[in-house]
Amino acid sequence: MVGITVLETGLDEALTEGPEVVGELIASLGTEERREWALALHLRACGRRPGQVSAALDALSRQELAWSTEESDELLARLVGQDAKVAPHELRHSFMNLVPIALSAAEQAQEFDRARVRALRRTAESLRTYESVEFAAIRDRMDVLLRRETTAPPGRLPRNLLDGLDEYGPAMRAAHSELLAGAGVADFLGHCVLLDKPRATRVWRRTAAALLGEAEQGAEVVRRLLEGIAAQPEHRVTDLSSWGMVFSHLAGDTNTCLVRGLMWAALDLDADWVVPLVGAVALHAGTGLGGSGGFCRSQPLATAAVAVLGECGGARGEEAVQWLGRLPKKVKNRTVAKGIAKALEAVAARSGVTPSMLRERGVATLGLDGRGVREVPLGAYTAEFSVREPGAVALAFRGPEGRVLKTAPKEVRETRAEELKGVRAGLKELRGLLATERARLEEHLAAGTVWPAEDWQRYYVDHPVTGTVARALLWEVTEDDGDAEERWTAGLPERTGGGWALAAADGTARPVGPGARLRLWHPLRAGGEEVAEWRAALAEREERQPFKQVFREVYPLSPAELTTGSYSNRFAGHVLRYGQARALMAERGWTGNHLGYFSDGWSSELVKELPVPGELPAGEGTRWRARFFVELVDEGARGDGVARLCSTDQVRFERRAGAAAGGRTRSAGARDGSAGARGAREAGTRGAWEAAALTDVPALVLSEALRDVDLFVGVASIGADPHWRDRGEDRAYDGYWESWSFGALTESALIRRETLARLLPRTRIADRVELTDRFLRVRGELRAYRIHLGSGNVLMEPDDTYLCVVEDRVRDRGTVFLPFEEDGGLLSVILSKALLLAADDRITDATITARIRRG
Repeated sequence: MVGITVLETGLDEALTEGPEVVGELIASLGTEERREWALALHLRACGRRPGQVSAALDALSRQELAWSTEESDELLARLVGQDAKVAPHELRHSFMNLVPIALSAAEQAQEFDRARVRALRRTAESLRTYESVEFAAIRDRMDVLLRRETTAPPGRLPRNLLDGLDEYGPAMRAAHSELLAGAGVADFLGHCVLLDKPRATRVWRRTAAALLGEAEQGAEVVRRLLEGIAAQPEHRVTDLSSWGMVFSHLAGDTNTCLVRGLMWAALDLDADWVVPLVGAVALHAGTGLGGSGGFCRSQPLATAAVAVLGECGGARGEEAVQWLGRLPKKVKNRTVAKGIAKALEAVAARSGVTPSMLRERGVATLGLDGRGVREVPLGAYTAEFSVREPGAVALAFRGPEGRVLKTAPKEVRETRAEELKGVRAGLKELRGLLATERARLEEHLAAGTVWPAEDWQRYYVDHPVTGTVARALLWEVTEDDGDAEERWTAGLPERTGGGWALAAADGTARPVGPGARLRLWHPLRAGGEEVAEWRAALAEREERQPFKQVFREVYPLSPAELTTGSYSNRFAGHVLRYGQARALMAERGWTGNHLGYFSDGWSSELVKELPVPGELPAGEGTRWRARFFVELVDEGARGDGVARLCSTDQVRFERRAGAAAGGRTRSAGARDGSAGARGAREAGTRGAWEAAALTDVPALVLSEALRDVDLFVGVASIGADPHWRDRGEDRAYDGYWESWSFGALTESALIRRETLARLLPRTRIADRVELTDRFLRVRGELRAYRIHLGSGNVLMEPDDTYLCVVEDRVRDRGTVFLPFEEDGGLLSVILSKALLLAADDRITDATITARIRRG
């Protein structure tokens, strides 16, 4: 704290005699004494109503007093921060008395506390209701001050650059001290820190480019600082607002502005690391706290990074689209998600294609050759990546004699540790890319996307990565030129001498000609016989798909939905474990408010746009979205106030017309160079979302939305919890648990039943099992059992006593091939329980045997 040497007695006497005496005394003082008086008067004003000293402070704030940086800091620290001398509500009341003298000191000092001035500016924004000429002048002075570029002696960064109000600033100063001391670096960073908005103006970017060109190793400075924020863990950052809140973020306000400026400056660098690094910042900053949720690590940084990606064009635009396509799987913040959709459309419009077309053109190969193999030398050994249908990744090591090892040999681990680390990082990257491509193709399945043969071959079946997913899926081909009587033929991709053909279930093949068009096969468009034929064929060949396609559930309109007209109650009235349901909803792209014991947390509306934004040209056709309503089930507030259970309600649909509404919607893969540009120009003409009758909703949109809701219910319902009945007195909803656990089968359960009908004859217990309408009946040595095909719960005959058999006790399902749900899914669980109970006399678990023998 700056020392104050002014005589307290003289100050008290002058204040007692009135403003005129105080003014005369101030006029008689030298510059240094006036500063001491100003500091003392300001401190008194912070401690009580400032009316007694306001006139003197106002007079001193208008004078040139040669304030030092330390004195400026002292005045600002009294107003905001943990050690403030004035309470937040008092600051708001006395803003015009306390702030002007602090601003004058900051304006006159060589350096000033930019973070605290920015905090005062935010407080001023909240006081607009008290607008006056004097107040507007103070606010304008703060704006000018925050735009002022800070200078520093050569070789030293100004303290407001990479400041110590978070962990990021000190870490970067310590790690890159020599780099940051380079000539021109401080001037460049001083310009970057001025960017307090998500987007940079052209004038700002021109100045940034000039300063970056003059900075010593400027590009390396940008790269290192962005790498730092992309790896910065979230931590508690004190907000220097008048309320002094503490939040988990990546950086404080000033360093957030600095990083924002660095990303926009990077856009003008000709370097191949720019887009991946900005994309990494967007992914890291946009991901929720703790790795999930809608409260992202830094919304300002994520929003700015997405905006930067949206400015990319040409080859860089293709790379940017790949990052923008990856973000929605991790970024659940609705504000950032809207920015991602806008950025996708902007890049696509600049390229003259749809976002979907642009995304498919930039999928990385990660060094894999046409066989889906990549080799990395490691001394005498070779690491070999391989990816095979349906998107399975493997890493093996080949020795000098050709012997293949599944794990890294000791010699490689000891002498090539860093290279081995890079190999494992490459394996992780390949797995992530394959997961992205699986999700992207499933989006195309729901969108009904159509590709010309040339694009389908180049970007899908021939691609080293995407091809491993695409070749395991069922496609349809037509040679018709879009007429109403299109004839589509389905088959699995099969390489021929001169290209590709689609192999039908009966073994015949139809060549894919150069003028053909292709789309992913969907069971909703096929007849019942065709669906059954393909399911039987894939089960017979033991071919598993990257996601449910042939065995996909479909949901046509039911009679009850034709009656309700505008909404579906098909999945209403269920009780779900909210945390699990919320995670599934976020994974499937549904967004909405959280449920909990807080304002507006008693009900929520989850929304998903279908098809996924970006799969159709901007502004064209009709956009559809589904709305799913859930409500909090009150079982008492938890410590964090988040709901534990929720109940389901209606599903409704809305549409929004684009510029070409009423005409035929273009397919995402159709060749039309002007589609994206025209869509971007006309996007502003879209109307608001409006409710739609269920009969107006396209069958594919309706089915895919209801399929998601069925998934939420099937996985997260309390009826799927085998322990629910064993909770003693602390349980509820037993009636619902009973009805769900043993009630009518859903669409997914019906497909499970159909699949078991094909699989069970191949098992060793074929003579001990039979399928009924809702159950798999198993005859053991001690009793008979019925396993519900929807929940997997077990009843014992003859009195229907419930038997709790937990999945982790029944892992062995033998060697039976499962076409889906093979890894811990309910089909696997049901088959495992059947195998266990068929030999109930050999069960060793005392809890299970006691319940069985009790009857």
